Amino acid sequence: MTTWDERFREGEYPQDPDPSPVLERYVDAFPDGRALDVATGTGRNAVFLAAEGYAVDAVDQSREGLRIARANAAERGVADAVEFVQADVQSYGFPAETYEVITVSFYRAVDRFPDLKEALCPGGYFFVQHHLRSTDPTQSGPSTDRYRFAANELLHACLDLTVVHYDERTETRPDGRTAAVATVVARKTTGPRQPYPRVPAE
Repeated sequence: MTTWDERFREGEYPQDPDPSPVLERYVDAFPDGRALDVATGTGRNAVFLAAEGYAVDAVDQSREGLRIARANAAERGVADAVEFVQADVQSYGFPAETYEVITVSFYRAVDRFPDLKEALCPGGYFFVQHHLRSTDPTQSGPSTDRYRFAANELLHACLDLTVVHYDERTETRPDGRTAAVATVVARKTTGPRQPYPRVPAE
């Protein structure tokens, strides 16, 4: 059993977390089709996207996390829409130009960003959120800064795409703990003139 299996089994992480409010706001602007959820954990993004009509590939190394994610998908009636893949994200071969949406939540996959961007179809959307380094004390996330983004690091990593949303903030989670988080929504298009989606206010 891996460390992540133990964490999921012991309930160290929420078993059925809600999707990011930012992802919920932007999903109606995304093109229909296939989605990829990287380091899916207990299926937070994968189950949400499946419920929104996407055929989802959900990749994670943890057998226990995937077990919980499958149960969450079945409970919401979307089990047939999600393909759960047990694999190491660091070495997994992502197929080129396959997905209309790719999501990564709370997994520092910046070294795989070139491959993930290549896996996006033209016009596809890239959603990433992860912990930030902060001078303020926070109660969630990695214990060291090594696995956190520096200020604006996530933004700079996505400047070859069209960034339609970016923020860095300290937020309070449902369990009452605070977290410093960066979030980006970017589209695989380039050029000085771009359309920008209309989304509901926060």
